[in-house]
Amino acid sequence: MQQTSSFIRSFVRREGRFTKAQREALQLHWAHYGIEPGQEELNLDKLFIKKQPVVLDIGFGNGEALIALAKQHPELNFLGVEVYQPGIGNLLRNTFAAKLENIRVINTDVVELLNNSIATNSFAAVLIWFADPWPKKRHHKRRLIQVPFLQLLAEKLVVKGELNIATDWQNYAEHIQETVKQSGLFEELPSSTFIQQRPQTKFERRGEKLGHKVSDQVYIKKTN
Repeated sequence: MQQTSSFIRSFVRREGRFTKAQREALQLHWAHYGIEPGQEELNLDKLFIKKQPVVLDIGFGNGEALIALAKQHPELNFLGVEVYQPGIGNLLRNTFAAKLENIRVINTDVVELLNNSIATNSFAAVLIWFADPWPKKRHHKRRLIQVPFLQLLAEKLVVKGELNIATDWQNYAEHIQETVKQSGLFEELPSSTFIQQRPQTKFERRGEKLGHKVSDQVYIKKTN
């Protein structure tokens, strides 16, 4: 287990605009879809109606991609982790409207969650799509993808579990490739074995307008 205090937070809590609909959805639907981690490890099978492989979605933003994934893959359960409550409210509203039962949500720092509440060999796959690239050099230490974090993910992934990453910042894409290689814990795959097609996100569309090229990277946990 990694010490949480050894990690530099990769996010800054800026809630932004909280719409009435988002706030109402949070109040109405959190009790059903939301998970409050306690002192003991979570039993992931008991969080969902169906017992099936669980995919961890780290930083799902407004939830549009997670909703699309849950619709595409009813054979998978999705645990979304997000620190920003407006995004959670948006996800809950749309999850309820779509009557999806293969989504559950946690509002916390993913490092704390993995360290304190998740057993080893828990996730079939982990998704990290368009995390904050922290483009300024002095902020690179805040980037989520660092060797200690990859070690933590590898511990929580099943054997041959998948790590699926997308970014539209070339410098961050290169950083990810170098860091994954440095960790020695994963090998790269040509495409995902889980996700048929990655849904486009708001951040991806914004990046395209700015002329950014998207880098999709898929890795599998090594067996030794």
